[in-house]
Amino acid sequence: MSNVAVDVLLAIGVAAELLCCIGVVVMRTTADRLHYVSAGYTVGPFFVLAALLVREQLSQIGLDALAAIFLLFLFGPVVIHATARVVRLREEHK
Repeated sequence: MSNVAVDVLLAIGVAAELLCCIGVVVMRTTADRLHYVSAGYTVGPFFVLAALLVREQLSQIGLDALAAIFLLFLFGPVVIHATARVVRLREEHK
């Protein structure tokens, strides 16, 4: 049963990342693209982490992945916010 759960969680994570990539390509403005990039920082990695924790539990691999995703969740919004500020400043100075 856990193999099915891992497969489903991984499929959801990959589908979420694929949708985020398609959204980045399809959207016209940089602000709209950044929304999809920020979703790519959170939704897909969360499901991949969940799949890994179902399979590995809280072993060393699970704890390392948990730390990596925590840092991604912590610093991803900072990167998105900084990018949005730079884009806004460049658009104002045109």
